[in-house]
Amino acid sequence: MVGWIVALISGVLMSIQGVLNTEVTKQTSLWVSTGWVQLSALIVCITAWLIRDRSRSSVTALMDVSPKYMLLGGVIGAFITLTVIVSMDQLGPARAAQLIVGSATA
Repeated sequence: MVGWIVALISGVLMSIQGVLNTEVTKQTSLWVSTGWVQLSALIVCITAWLIRDRSRSSVTALMDVSPKYMLLGGVIGAFITLTVIVSMDQLGPARAAQLIVGSATA
Protein backbone atom coordinates (compact mmCIF):
# COMPACT_ATOMS: atom_id res chain seq x y z
CA MET A 1 0.00 0.00 0.00
CA VAL A 2 2.83 2.40 0.85
CA GLY A 3 4.37 1.75 -2.57
CA TRP A 4 1.16 2.82 -4.32
CA ILE A 5 0.95 6.02 -2.30
CA VAL A 6 4.60 6.87 -2.92
CA ALA A 7 4.17 6.18 -6.65
CA LEU A 8 1.13 8.45 -6.82
CA ILE A 9 3.00 11.21 -4.98
CA SER A 10 5.90 10.75 -7.40
CA GLY A 11 3.61 11.21 -10.40
CA VAL A 12 2.05 14.33 -8.94
CA LEU A 13 5.46 15.81 -8.09
CA MET A 14 6.77 15.01 -11.58
CA SER A 15 3.85 16.86 -13.14
CA ILE A 16 4.24 19.86 -10.86
CA GLN A 17 8.00 19.93 -11.43
CA GLY A 18 7.52 19.84 -15.19
CA VAL A 19 5.15 22.80 -15.10
CA LEU A 20 7.47 24.81 -12.83
CA ASN A 21 10.55 23.99 -14.92
CA THR A 22 8.75 24.94 -18.13
CA GLU A 23 7.84 28.34 -16.70
CA VAL A 24 11.43 28.92 -15.51
CA THR A 25 12.64 27.98 -19.00
CA LYS A 26 10.33 30.55 -20.59
CA GLN A 27 11.91 33.25 -18.42
CA THR A 28 15.53 32.06 -18.72
CA SER A 29 16.67 29.35 -21.14
CA LEU A 30 16.47 25.59 -21.45
CA TRP A 31 20.00 24.97 -20.18
CA VAL A 32 19.79 27.52 -17.36
CA SER A 33 16.56 25.93 -16.17
CA THR A 34 17.91 22.38 -16.46
CA GLY A 35 21.11 23.41 -14.68
CA TRP A 36 19.14 25.02 -11.87
CA VAL A 37 17.07 21.87 -11.40
CA GLN A 38 20.19 19.73 -11.15
CA LEU A 39 22.02 22.19 -8.86
CA SER A 40 19.08 22.59 -6.50
CA ALA A 41 18.65 18.79 -6.40
CA LEU A 42 22.35 18.45 -5.55
CA ILE A 43 21.99 20.94 -2.69
CA VAL A 44 18.98 19.06 -1.30
CA CYS A 45 20.79 15.71 -1.58
CA ILE A 46 23.96 16.97 0.10
CA THR A 47 21.91 18.53 2.91
CA ALA A 48 19.93 15.33 3.42
CA TRP A 49 23.14 13.27 3.40
CA LEU A 50 24.76 15.57 5.98
CA ILE A 51 21.72 15.35 8.26
CA ARG A 52 20.72 11.70 7.87
CA ASP A 53 23.37 9.49 6.34
CA ARG A 54 26.87 10.91 6.76
CA SER A 55 27.90 8.51 9.52
CA ARG A 56 26.82 5.44 7.50
CA SER A 57 28.23 6.21 4.07
CA SER A 58 30.97 8.17 2.39
CA VAL A 59 31.01 9.95 -0.94
CA THR A 60 34.22 8.08 -1.69
CA ALA A 61 32.13 4.87 -1.83
CA LEU A 62 31.17 6.04 -5.32
CA MET A 63 34.65 5.03 -6.46
CA ASP A 64 33.81 1.42 -5.54
CA VAL A 65 30.71 1.24 -7.75
CA SER A 66 31.14 -1.41 -10.41
CA PRO A 67 30.72 -1.34 -13.34
CA LYS A 68 31.50 2.36 -13.63
CA TYR A 69 28.79 3.06 -16.22
CA MET A 70 26.27 2.68 -13.38
CA LEU A 71 27.33 6.19 -12.35
CA LEU A 72 25.65 7.67 -15.45
CA GLY A 73 22.30 8.01 -13.69
CA GLY A 74 22.91 11.72 -13.05
CA VAL A 75 23.69 12.35 -16.70
CA ILE A 76 20.50 10.56 -17.67
CA GLY A 77 18.64 12.59 -15.01
CA ALA A 78 19.77 15.81 -16.66
CA PHE A 79 18.37 14.64 -19.99
CA ILE A 80 15.16 13.51 -18.31
CA THR A 81 14.74 17.02 -16.93
CA LEU A 82 15.48 18.50 -20.34
CA THR A 83 13.02 16.27 -22.19
CA VAL A 84 10.26 16.79 -19.61
CA ILE A 85 10.62 20.57 -19.95
CA VAL A 86 10.49 20.45 -23.76
CA SER A 87 7.58 18.01 -23.89
CA MET A 88 5.51 19.97 -21.36
CA ASP A 89 6.13 23.16 -23.30
CA GLN A 90 5.23 21.59 -26.64
CA LEU A 91 2.36 19.30 -25.58
CA GLY A 92 1.04 20.76 -22.34
CA PRO A 93 1.31 19.14 -18.89
CA ALA A 94 -1.49 16.56 -19.20
CA ARG A 95 -0.52 15.10 -22.57
CA ALA A 96 3.21 15.21 -21.79
CA ALA A 97 2.75 13.44 -18.45
CA GLN A 98 0.54 10.82 -20.11
CA LEU A 99 3.15 10.09 -22.78
CA ILE A 100 6.05 10.16 -20.31
CA VAL A 101 4.40 7.68 -17.96
CA GLY A 102 3.10 5.59 -20.85
CA SER A 103 6.54 5.32 -22.43
CA ALA A 104 8.05 4.23 -19.12
CA THR A 105 5.70 1.25 -18.96
CA ALA A 106 6.08 0.23 -22.62
